[in-house]
Amino acid sequence: MSFGTRVFTMLHGEQVGTDEFGNRYYIDRRTKGKKRERRWVLYKGTPEASKVPPEWHAWLHSNAAQPPKLGPADRKAWQKPYLPNLSGTEHAYMPPGHTLMGSQRPKTGGDYEPWTPA
Repeated sequence: MSFGTRVFTMLHGEQVGTDEFGNRYYIDRRTKGKKRERRWVLYKGTPEASKVPPEWHAWLHSNAAQPPKLGPADRKAWQKPYLPNLSGTEHAYMPPGHTLMGSQRPKTGGDYEPWTPA
């Protein structure tokens, strides 16, 4: 976060909560309770929008009037835990045969015929 964002947050921000990733969520004291509140997030570590869990995303975009309650989110039994976008990291999914995995692509079956120009 930039120096200006820190100063603005210190002067006008009121912290309303944090999520499981350590991101802190703020509301502008000057617009609190008005029709159009100003809300923002200060990311822990690299600023990446996919680090914002769905319940906080809804609050940031004024789809939820109240911030999510503190603690782990109420998830249904069928829901997977939330993960931010891992593309470009060492934890990104790479299918078998990916060139960065250092392996060869599996041989194709007998149903493949390469195209050759006539």
